[in-house]
Amino acid sequence: MTVAIALFTQDLRLHDNPVLRAALGSADEVVPLFVLDDRVRAAGFAVPNRAAFLADCLRDLDAGLRERGGRLVLRTGEAVAQTVRLAELTGAVSVHLAAGVSGFAQRREERLRAALGERLVVHEAVLTAVAPGAVTPAGKDHYAVFTPYFRAWQQAGLRRPLGAPRTVRVPADVEGDPVPEVRPDSPGLPAGGESAGRARWNAWQGDGYEELHDDLAGDGTSRLSPYLHFGCLSANELIQRGGPGEDAFVRQLAWRDFHHQVLAARPASAHADYRDRGDAWRKDPAEVEAWRTGRTGYPIVDAGMRQLAHEGWMHNRARLLTASFLAKTLYQDWRVGAAHFLSLLVDGDVANNQLNWQWVAGTGTDTRPNRVLNPLAQARRFDPRGDYVRRWVPELAGIPDRAVHQPWLLREKPDYPAPIVDLATAGQRFRTARGLD
Repeated sequence: MTVAIALFTQDLRLHDNPVLRAALGSADEVVPLFVLDDRVRAAGFAVPNRAAFLADCLRDLDAGLRERGGRLVLRTGEAVAQTVRLAELTGAVSVHLAAGVSGFAQRREERLRAALGERLVVHEAVLTAVAPGAVTPAGKDHYAVFTPYFRAWQQAGLRRPLGAPRTVRVPADVEGDPVPEVRPDSPGLPAGGESAGRARWNAWQGDGYEELHDDLAGDGTSRLSPYLHFGCLSANELIQRGGPGEDAFVRQLAWRDFHHQVLAARPASAHADYRDRGDAWRKDPAEVEAWRTGRTGYPIVDAGMRQLAHEGWMHNRARLLTASFLAKTLYQDWRVGAAHFLSLLVDGDVANNQLNWQWVAGTGTDTRPNRVLNPLAQARRFDPRGDYVRRWVPELAGIPDRAVHQPWLLREKPDYPAPIVDLATAGQRFRTARGLD
């Protein structure tokens, strides 16, 4: 009997998975393989929150495969070596893999290609709706500005979503490791896996997304980002199968694809400025620690940072304003903030995290690199009654309405830090550093 390998990476799902379906169609039996890669752990990317969510995903994927007569084969070690060893052991006629965009993923594919040759089959548009490189401007390898990318993206065309397979036959003599138990850092971490992701998708009402997705207290976002990051849900399927099919939500999925195509073309932008502005970032460990722990004295900033610590997730508007506070108000290196986010975010994606940080810091693709998000203006606009702040900063729970955003003005001061920086002074600091005065 012929055997193929479906090497899962960030596509931990049965529905709309071209990798698994192609492997099933190419051989009598399939080895659904996931490798807990030592290199990911050594790079510091396997942090407790994502490792715990991943463990949920693997258990759920295994359960789904067992319902269809199969099982997940889990191996621990270096991904390329483990895959090649298994291919030789089973005499696999093909190894199927989703194309990735990071430098790590590109190097992994190159090494697999060198070892397996034509037996390696790489599938595009598995991790994104539109494959990186599928749409490009004339004479260039990627779009550097979102709006023209979005227009081209809308015309690109999407493949038809695939159903989950009915039967999966796995060679009986192939053994795997047990899924490890992992304790997350964040007590409010959501459950991982395709089953949880599809349940959340089905329960979410996306009708008012355009009006509600920036409302911090209303929490009207989909919260699907962790499931998209691990591939428990398919962006392609989300777009095509109705609700939530709102234009504003689809636009966010296009932003995700946009960042992936930038990183695919410029892998170094994960750690180097996409556009060098000549910044001489300040280094103030005390300021950075106050930001990390949610004790800056600016309640809207602190609320976002405390939500991150508790849930391993943060509202998108809060991500923007907390990032702007660190990079623009405190003028600290965006890489410091990006690293902290990656240490906790369950949806910590290199493309989205690093390039969104660069967008905020003004070193990325933003066409207005000198914009600064004033935390007080952001608070008044997106948390006008102060409910989000009171939810996450209990020291201020008794302060009514918008007075909660400026507790330093109260006659009776709460047990809460004074602002670590004056906004006017900080603004001048940034303008001078960027040569805007």
